[in-house]
Amino acid sequence: MKIAFSTSGDHLAAALDSRFGRAPKFLIYDLEAQSFEVIDNRQNLEAAQGAGIQTAHNIVATGAGAIVTGHCGPKAFRVLQASGIKVFNSDAATVAEALQCYRNGQLTEALEPNSTGH
Repeated sequence: MKIAFSTSGDHLAAALDSRFGRAPKFLIYDLEAQSFEVIDNRQNLEAAQGAGIQTAHNIVATGAGAIVTGHCGPKAFRVLQASGIKVFNSDAATVAEALQCYRNGQLTEALEPNSTGH
């Protein structure tokens, strides 16, 4: 399974970004292969509206089964939920720390958005 992490960096030691729709990048970690790729999300940083929805569609296209982020708004949450992608909120400092929390079963699946829409 693949897990997406919102981040601003290009490696596991990079900071976990608390924003979903406006995170600069996403690190997509493949649990089976124990490898990752980084996708760019800059096109949504300056979007006047719809950043969360567009970012959610981009995450769906990666084949990820879960997303770990700080905050996820209602419209993006609905897109992810409808696509079967589980959302986990975390305040971990780094992607590596958030990944370890996921592996250890320390993250709880979000049942609703934890951020208001814009």
